[in-house]
Amino acid sequence: MMIISSGPRRLLIAVVSLVTALVPFYSAHAEMSAWAENEGGRMRLVALAPDAGGKIRAALQIEPKPGWITYWKEPGNSGIPPQITIAAASGVTLDAIAYPVPKHFFKGAIEDIAYDGPVTLPLSLTAAGKGPVTIDAAAFIGICKDICIPFQANFQLTLGPAIQSHPEEEAILQAADARLPKPPSQDFDLTAHAMSSDRTTLSLTLALPGEGKVAPDIIVTGPSGYAFTKQIGGKRDGRTFKVDISIGKLPKDYDIAGKQWSVLVIDGERAMETTLAFQ
Repeated sequence: MMIISSGPRRLLIAVVSLVTALVPFYSAHAEMSAWAENEGGRMRLVALAPDAGGKIRAALQIEPKPGWITYWKEPGNSGIPPQITIAAASGVTLDAIAYPVPKHFFKGAIEDIAYDGPVTLPLSLTAAGKGPVTIDAAAFIGICKDICIPFQANFQLTLGPAIQSHPEEEAILQAADARLPKPPSQDFDLTAHAMSSDRTTLSLTLALPGEGKVAPDIIVTGPSGYAFTKQIGGKRDGRTFKVDISIGKLPKDYDIAGKQWSVLVIDGERAMETTLAFQ
């Protein structure tokens, strides 16, 4: 994970290998695990039984304590993005992690893209074969206040029959889905994008959902570990917004041709996420 930073970083406390050794398994024979806790908050795993095709709806619930934050998929200047791994021996694979709309925090030269309250990350899993399913998962996140503390926990979750009703778990997953950014729509979309020849500026044209006067928050994610948020010369004309995004240093010899980046646009209470394809 490479994070571009021109300012100071928070002090990273603890040795990851030691944390891993000290955190026990949190297991349950239900559809949610026990909470794993540390100084800055707690987290647990929630899941529903696989459907007929073996697909499992699941989520990692994270609850930072007041004054603490935890990070989005690209954390900003510093921080630790969430990492979730599933033991291959369990016969369950992790297909995707979804991320609710984050917030932007600035403290001096430090920029964080994070959550300052409870957040639930939806997980898409697939179980191989038939019969009982046990998810054997490890979650590793950063949870920060004045310092950042690596927080790792192992979860083992045995799923019950799909015919059973699990209203609490279903409500948790539905609430998490509702907080995800929406795909492009007719009134909220990326209508044009272009990278400058020297790869220092990305020009965007957006259709925005309202007649606001302020610039939307824009987070462009490129190669893994890189997020670009600095706007240059943005102009909002009714529902049209044109802006340049400053592109910092990219990986050495990085070839953008054929790559796909993504952009998250937050305008008031609405958020839209889409892809940027480069020819």
